Amino acid sequence: MNLQEKYQEVRRVFDDLDVEIKAFIEASKLSCIPGCGFCCSNPKVSASVLEFLPLAFDLYEKGKAEKALELLEEKGDGGYCILYKSMSHDNALGFCSDYNNRGMICRLFGSASRKNKEGKKEIITCKKIKEGKKGLYDEASKAVNVDMTIPSSSGAYTQLYNIDFQLTADQMPINQAIKKAIEAVLSFKYYSENQEPEIPESF
Repeated sequence: MNLQEKYQEVRRVFDDLDVEIKAFIEASKLSCIPGCGFCCSNPKVSASVLEFLPLAFDLYEKGKAEKALELLEEKGDGGYCILYKSMSHDNALGFCSDYNNRGMICRLFGSASRKNKEGKKEIITCKKIKEGKKGLYDEASKAVNVDMTIPSSSGAYTQLYNIDFQLTADQMPINQAIKKAIEAVLSFKYYSENQEPEIPESF
């Protein structure tokens, strides 16, 4: 499977996951607080290269890959995600500038579950939602262990592992993951588009 085929598989996983997430949000009425970007402004968010291949290929197709690399070089590997646009002095308010191409970590947070020590499903979310939407959170926490469907974090990552274990297992600061994804796409496109055609033998 080449890099483009891996990207297409990741896109398929994301599209299927988006359907599951939408169903969970509609059933639970539990979603992020409008305008809140608290988790996006966290410089310690880690991600994998594989989950940002859709972003990297999209930037390449739009002719924005090199510009994005320049921005990443300026910002360095630290700091919060380059896709996050802060709207407040403390960076707690803002939005994702490329929501369709956000990473797996961004998709799952607040809309997926993990198993706790008792083996029960636990919604992966933040303190702001647990406190700000306590009633909805408490109801959803009970319902996901009865009959409400919620995406499984481990299940989603297993699908990525099956596409490329190494590119998923290597977790790094989110901007570094984006940078490596763009570099991989640029390299793939360069070699695939500049490859000399094979000349058939004459005998």
